[in-house]
Order: sequence, then C-alpha cells, then structure tokens
Amino acid sequence: MSGHIQVERVGIRLGAGHTRFEAVHDLSLDIAPGEFVCLLGPSGCGKSTLLGALAGHLTPTSGRIRVDGTVVDGPDPSRGLVFQHHTLFPWKRVVDNVAFGLQMKDVRAGERRTRARELLASVGLGDFTERYPSQLSGGMQQRVEIARVLINRPAVLLMDEPFGALDALTRVKMQRLLLDVWARVRTTVVFVTHDIDEALFLADRIVVMSARPGRIVEQIVLPFARPRDASLVTTPEFAALKRRCLALLEEPDEDDPLPRLTPLGEPDAAWRFAV
Repeated sequence: MSGHIQVERVGIRLGAGHTRFEAVHDLSLDIAPGEFVCLLGPSGCGKSTLLGALAGHLTPTSGRIRVDGTVVDGPDPSRGLVFQHHTLFPWKRVVDNVAFGLQMKDVRAGERRTRARELLASVGLGDFTERYPSQLSGGMQQRVEIARVLINRPAVLLMDEPFGALDALTRVKMQRLLLDVWARVRTTVVFVTHDIDEALFLADRIVVMSARPGRIVEQIVLPFARPRDASLVTTPEFAALKRRCLALLEEPDEDDPLPRLTPLGEPDAAWRFAV
C-alpha cells in the first residue's frame, strides 16, 4: 500500500532579510500508509507551512521529506491538496472541473467525464454535474474540490482546514462525508485544523504542535472505533481527550518557551499516547 510519509528533522524558515523567521523547527514524523492524521495547533504554528512542504510547494531549509521512499522535491499528482477555499475554475462546469486532472494526463474526453461523474455521484453531487461552481453552496463546492483531487487517485491527500469557512451544520456533514470517502479509498490523509473536536472526530492520530516555531508537543493515538457518528462527541473518553488537547495548546509562560506537559504516568485503558 502506498502513501508512507517520512518527515526527517525538517526545519523551515520563511521570509527574507530581517523579516526571515523560523516556522518549523527540527520536526520528525512518520505516517503509515492509509493513516488519517490531524495536525492540531494554534494559528501561526506552522501547520500549513508543513503541509506546503509535504505538497512540494515549499522546500525545507533543513532535513527532508520522503513519500514511499522518494524525496519530495516538487508538486506531484500523487499528493493531492485541498484548501480552505475552493480553487475551482468558475468558467468550467462541475464535471469538467473534476475531469481536468485527467485532461492533463491525456485521458480521452469520454473516459475522463465518465470517471468524473462517478466521483461526483460518490460525494452526493450526481445531479449537479452540469452546474457551474457559482451555482453551488459552499459545502457543495468543497465536495467538488475533493472529487477533483481524488480523480488522480493520490497516495496522499493533504487538507488545509478544508471546512473552516463552512457553517457548523455543513461542517459536520462534510466531516462525515470525508470519513465515508476515506473508508472507501483509504488514501493517507494529513488534515490541518485548529478545531479540537474536528481532530478528535476525524483522526486515527493527532499530532499536537507548539506555537511558532512549530514543534511536536505530543502525539495522541485515538481509541475510537470506526465508523464514527455524532454520539462520539458526548462520550467521557472524547471529553477527557479534549481536555488533554486544550491543556497542550495553552500558551506557555513568557519565561518558559516550551509548553508545559503534565506527567502522564500509566495511560488510561480508554486511550493510548504514542510519543
């Protein structure tokens, strides 16, 4: 199975001259094929910067990133990227937006439109293939965006707060849709969010990052069975892990540059922590 990500002591500096700053510091991470990992942290902690490096749009200042053993040195269709705001072509119909990636691969028009319609049906938009993006709601536009990325059958799906601009109800619906699609395609997912509830509901593992420069504070492996539904958020285990995440995200004291971690001792049977 493809989609194995290895982040090896990566540091990333951004800007130039006196404005240059360290966004990510000496970060190492190993993500198994098919795993759903959420990067959780405060705004400005380097989550999106790290995602950009995974996509190949940013080059690490130090260290390296490998996917399936190959060093990431630029963008590639095998690593699909979904942003918070859609990047659909407004002049193209929905079906042609989704089929565009196959057009770049010289797939015949009939085949690419057939595959695009199948994917749109899988995300609940089978009746909207001939619409334009402006004729869809925000949630529908994000479904089209996800379908457009998935048509390339990426080994890795990178998602940068894709539901952050949606209303609460639509956001929940999109989270459920994403889990349903992921259960079928089983691509590796790296999902950036600052929403604790979202991370707990979606992920196999949460990587909690510190304030800038971004470092890994802790990794939390979630014990929740799949498939998941709305009742999960009312369980004591969910509430306890949410409190743990909140504690990890608290701002450090001015004299203490690193977040304080309370000793874990023996992990409770209901959860498991992997550092």
